[in-house]
Order: sequence, then C-alpha cells, then structure tokens
Amino acid sequence: MASENSSSEPIMGSSGIQVLEKIVSASNFDRDEVDRLRKRFMKLDKDNSGTIERDEFLSLPQVSSNPLATRMIAIFDEDGGGDVDFQEFVSGLSAFSSKGNKEEKLRFAFKVYDIDRDGYISNGELFIVLKMMVGSNLKDNQLQQIVDKTIMEADQDGDGKISFEEFTRMVENTDISMSMTLGMSIIPLPLLSQLTWGNVILVLLLTN
Repeated sequence: MASENSSSEPIMGSSGIQVLEKIVSASNFDRDEVDRLRKRFMKLDKDNSGTIERDEFLSLPQVSSNPLATRMIAIFDEDGGGDVDFQEFVSGLSAFSSKGNKEEKLRFAFKVYDIDRDGYISNGELFIVLKMMVGSNLKDNQLQQIVDKTIMEADQDGDGKISFEEFTRMVENTDISMSMTLGMSIIPLPLLSQLTWGNVILVLLLTN
C-alpha cells in the first residue's frame, strides 16, 4: 500500500485537501466526482509516477480504439510535458461533465484541430486530423479538396485559417451534446464523435 506522500497519490499529503479543493473549484465536478477521478487516475498511473503517460492512457480500450487518441491525449497534456498530471486529467475531462457548457465543449473540439496551439486551424492541421479520421477511405487529393473547400467556407476574414470564432459560427447550428448524425459538414462529424467519445470515457472513469 502506498504511503500518504507517495507519488501514486498525486494530491495527498499535508496540502492535499487544499489542492483538491482548488481542482474542484476550477472544474465542473463536485468533490465526490473529483475523488473518484483521483482513484481512477491512480489505477491508470501504473508506474506510480504521479502522472499518466501516453501508453498508460492507451491502456483504456475505449481510448486506444479512437483514431484521434493521440490528439485527445495531447489536449489533456496542457503544459506539453509529454504526460498528464492529475490536475490536467480533471481539466481535460471537465468539458464533458453534465455541467460543462457549449463553449467549453466547442473549445475542446477546436483544440483537436489546433495542433500547434496557436489559436487557429490551418489547412495543414485540418488535413492531418481529418486524415486520422478517414484513414484510407479517401485519397489524399480528395481529402485535400474537402479541406480546401471547408477552409474557404469557414474563413470569413480571408487569412487562410479558421479562428475559434469562425469555427463556432460554422457549427453554431449543431447540437454538440447529441450523438453524431448524418448530413453535417466535414468538421461537425468528427467534432460530435469526439465529444460523444469524451462523455463515454467520463462515465467509464466515474463508474469503475
């Protein structure tokens, strides 16, 4: 059994309660939910390092089977350190809470595409992410045509990339809390599938 100050218990110790309360106040979760997430985090942290590495995250079948798993993990890793600490873990899941609002969900979805974190979705970034989604179902030149058209339609200020505001306008008529449906543009389809996936993962983490 790990000691109270062990790295396998990332927020325990003399200041553990204060840290826990800080995490609760910064998220959409209550104290009980954060405590359950902490216990789940400790189970995923197999090497007791106090962080979850990529391979540990991928030990969840629901994560490893997702074509955008590496992007989702990168979003959780807010400081770009290559692993996810408990605060990042809770922060990443917070948008999927029932208390999460539409903007939080949209910002998470936007981050899926904004690979370099510069606040914009470039033509190249959109191609990379959609390629992850469609795999070999479309030839590269076909996918590039779709990407070019999407950028052209969404880019209101003509700078050749999509800002968060432009992204929001493009999907503003999409109910992002619903499951994926047919007839949507190329971006809302993976957007919805990833947000639905996030909800599934959150339920899994809170109930196991």
